[in-house]
Parts: sequence; C-alpha cells; structure tokens
Amino acid sequence: MNRTLLEKTSKKLANAFIKNKIISPIPDLFNKNIKNSILLRKTCELKINEPVIGFKAGGTAIPVLKKLGEKEPFIASIFKNNFLKSGKTVKINKYTLGIELEVCYLIKKKFFKNKNKINLKNVSRFISHMAPCIEIVGYRQKKKGIKYLGDICSDFGANVKFLIGSKKKFKKINFANLKTKIFHKKSGEVVNGNTNMVYINPLNSLKFVLRKIKQDKIVLNKNFYVFTGSTVGVVPIKKKGFYKGIIQSLGSVETKII
Repeated sequence: MNRTLLEKTSKKLANAFIKNKIISPIPDLFNKNIKNSILLRKTCELKINEPVIGFKAGGTAIPVLKKLGEKEPFIASIFKNNFLKSGKTVKINKYTLGIELEVCYLIKKKFFKNKNKINLKNVSRFISHMAPCIEIVGYRQKKKGIKYLGDICSDFGANVKFLIGSKKKFKKINFANLKTKIFHKKSGEVVNGNTNMVYINPLNSLKFVLRKIKQDKIVLNKNFYVFTGSTVGVVPIKKKGFYKGIIQSLGSVETKII
C-alpha cells in the first residue's frame, strides 16, 4: 500500500465527512481489496475528533457477501454527530443509497475488561438495553451502487445517520425470527423483512462486532452501541417524507427524509 496515497485519500474523505460534502470517487484500489478498504476506514476514523458512541456491522446479508466474494462483514465506528433520536430529520442527496432497519444493542463498558472469548452463550451478559434503529446509508463520493464490499466499508462504512427508537432493558427473545417492516407513512409503501436476514441473527452479528473490537484493541470508557445490520436490506428512498420502521417485540423508530 502506498502510504502517501493512503494519507492523501484519507484526508480528502475525512474532510468530506467533517464538512458534509461530496468528493470525486476515491481510487478503486481502496474498494477492490477489503484489507485496503479497512485500512483506509481506520485511517479516516483517526482524523475525526467527534466522540465514538458505538460501532456498526456492515455487509451482514450472507447472500450479498457471497455475491461480492467476501467471507465476513466489516465493522465501522459511529460518531456522536451521526447519532439522532427517533423522529429527527435527515437531509439526503443523490448519492444516498437508501434506508435500513436494524436491531441495536447498548453494551456495558465492562465488556472491555473481559478476558474470555466472546460466544453466543456469554454475549448476552454484556447487553444492557436493546432498541430498533434506522440507518441512512450513502457515500461522501460522487458514485452510486455497490460493486465491492469495500465500496461501503472504505467510506466510513457508508453511514450517514443513525436514528434510535425507545430502548428496552435486554431480555432473551427469539432474535432469529422477528418480523420487521419499514414503510413510507404517507404513501403506505412497505418493505417487509425479518431479523434472520442479519448474519444468521442480530446476536450473531453482535458477537462478530465485539470480537472485531477486541481484535482491534479498541477500548472506550463508557457504554456503547452496536448496530447489527439491516433486517430489510438497503431500501431505496423513492419518496421524501416520514418513514417508520417496526421490529416485532422491540418497537418502532421513525425519521423525516428531506
């Protein structure tokens, strides 16, 4: 990897993130190879001074991973300025990819003191609360579509905004089979989904993210959120206005798109 090109590209992309502007597409070498994409994402994130409030899993639909020739999802940091309460307004542009509906978990900071390997049997002990959330996904570049998983990974995980619904104290429910839907409130256009679309299930996705956090030696001094991936895929935003998402047993979340 050319360090000069990496530094130059990360500066341009981080500046676009900070100033909320759109730049020309970055060199394709940062997208074709997922290792290069991850390196660029991490380099960009180091240039952002906003507090990190959590992490997302991206590319969690197994059929999509297979189509793109990848073996696993990726993670990306979520910054405070991209985190909103349900009902808030989000402005989009023509490079916005769409809207997603996800399960998110609030994780106790004691996780960072854990020395044991994270698995499906012990992951629940670190969860404080759970909630439905909406993610608006898109580029800070003048490009559309997804050709490589690295396209979205390299660009800050393609996260534009996260909106969180009311949190509930965590309890064990069947996260492998919860019905979900997101719809445009005025037109009634609806897309149905299920939590089993998310890397087997949201808890399995959570386990993946927490393992990656450990692997990357990330430590925060506070509780943090994990956004586990879309239960409805990436839904194109055909109309502006209010969108509402509902996840069975968790509740609802909404946003106004302008």
